[in-house]
Amino acid sequence: MTQMAWQGVERGGDGQPVWSGASGVLAAPAQAQGGDQAAHAQVRQAGEVILDLQHISLSFGGVKALTDISFDVREHEIRAIIGPNGAGKSSMLNVINGVYHPQQGRIVFRGEERRRMHPTAAARQGIARTFQNIALFKGMTVLDNIMTGRNTRFRSGLLANALWWGPARNEEMQHRRKVEEVIDFLEIQAIRKTPVGRLPYGLQKRVELARALAAEPSMLLLDEPMAGMNVEEKQDMCRFILDVNHQFGTTIVLIEHDMGVVMDISDRVVVLDYGKKIGDGTPEAVKANPDVIRAYLGASH
Repeated sequence: MTQMAWQGVERGGDGQPVWSGASGVLAAPAQAQGGDQAAHAQVRQAGEVILDLQHISLSFGGVKALTDISFDVREHEIRAIIGPNGAGKSSMLNVINGVYHPQQGRIVFRGEERRRMHPTAAARQGIARTFQNIALFKGMTVLDNIMTGRNTRFRSGLLANALWWGPARNEEMQHRRKVEEVIDFLEIQAIRKTPVGRLPYGLQKRVELARALAAEPSMLLLDEPMAGMNVEEKQDMCRFILDVNHQFGTTIVLIEHDMGVVMDISDRVVVLDYGKKIGDGTPEAVKANPDVIRAYLGASH
């Protein structure tokens, strides 16, 4: 395996990231003096299973994108999906948020089986996502792009919004306050009025994350959020992802090719290869899995 590109996260004895209070700043593990109890108190804990994917198979004509894949996602965890190009990772995210409908298998979200879920319905249930290729409105400002993330939360009618009158005006002002909170959280105040098309790639990625967060999701799907970034930009994005997970309690399902990032910030990792699952477990267990080493990490690992 190549040298990790980002190594900023300290882990406790159980391999989980260790937090320092509510600030979301990563700290060294607790020392031996009452260390076990203190470390246990600082490590974030995953909750119950909120998404259960059972025997998912997806085909496009004669091409099998996913074959009999099962795994679950627990509340508050960071769940990574990794694999070579063409392994079916993005297809799996599209299944989760309703873009694709599997021919076989069951999807259970918060105890309810979902059948042919539409992406809008998934968004209303609290599932937001970013995309591998940036999908922003390049001619609109950062603020207006992030406001589109509040779309499913608007309650006023079309006419009231067009006239910007009465309750519709008050509602929009409330949504704008939420958007400003997201802007402050991601430290993009200086570019809030800048058209997105004028921004460098790394900042556009951050704006796309902001738009997803504006929906106040309980589950956030990130499709290669650090693709094309330099080391400094990756460090910033890692910090924001960890802060979102810790401070907001948001469950995160992450696709990422940088194995340093994946192994440092993930609680559990599922590995796909040619549309099949070949590994699932903690980062340490996955790194030691012979099938994963052969298919993805490389024999040199």
